[in-house]
Amino acid sequence: MSNHTGGTQMSTFTSTTRSLTATPEDRALKAKHAAMWASGSYPTVVDEVVHTLGGILVETIDVHAGQRVLDVAAGTGTSAIPSARRGAEVVATDLTPELLEVGRAAADAEGLALTWQTADAEALPYSDEAFDVVLSSIGVMFAPHHELAAAELIRVCRPGGTIRVLSWTPNGFIGQLFTTMKPFAPPPPPGASPAPLWGSVEHVRDLFGDRVEEFVARQQALVVDRFTSGAEFRDFMKANYGPTIAVYRFIADDAEKVAALDAEMAALGDRFLDGGVMPWEYLIVTAKRR
Repeated sequence: MSNHTGGTQMSTFTSTTRSLTATPEDRALKAKHAAMWASGSYPTVVDEVVHTLGGILVETIDVHAGQRVLDVAAGTGTSAIPSARRGAEVVATDLTPELLEVGRAAADAEGLALTWQTADAEALPYSDEAFDVVLSSIGVMFAPHHELAAAELIRVCRPGGTIRVLSWTPNGFIGQLFTTMKPFAPPPPPGASPAPLWGSVEHVRDLFGDRVEEFVARQQALVVDRFTSGAEFRDFMKANYGPTIAVYRFIADDAEKVAALDAEMAALGDRFLDGGVMPWEYLIVTAKRR
């Protein structure tokens, strides 16, 4: 693949990325994020609730043999493994090596050959224009600096290649979960943006700007039938979901706050639960790199 940078604007973004992600503060932040996602059991959340989302990205753009595919913030590889099944040459990256190891074991069990690499979505260790397809399913949205992460997605995609990102929406169920937890959580680090903004069409369009074309966005909902009550949902997330675990750890010494968050999370689940089903809204954005 060519190492052409794609113009002055892309070179500026790349330089900015490298300088910001090289600071001790950023390295400490990323270490904290990696530990958060390793807490609890995110693979359980994947297996029991969200495992179908990665395949949706792969199927609808018809990933195929001969393509080089990068799954950014891949977690356990819910987009990477379906891409490999289709014969693509696949690299899966994540900040949390424990999640990659789960994905590696699943791929090995199927006899699939993928590359698994610990990497920061804001400073990907790949040359410019190295991939035909760049994917991320409810992953890159959690990188704290959205502009840097978006610039990296574009940088490593070849001109004419496809970038596809699936994210929870701000007004959907998981977006509202983060809104519910926010008053109980520690303040975000300087310059960090809320993860569910990646579920806003306008936000992602601004992030990508004129560096892409054929920008298409659509909202859909994951139908979740795993929970029978808001309290069951709350307890599942408290046991398994890193961001929820982190918030509860932050308020662990304040019984009143714990009780208040318990009540609010259960109430949120009950508001969205109808006939044993919850709709978890997400946004899929597809674009071509110019």
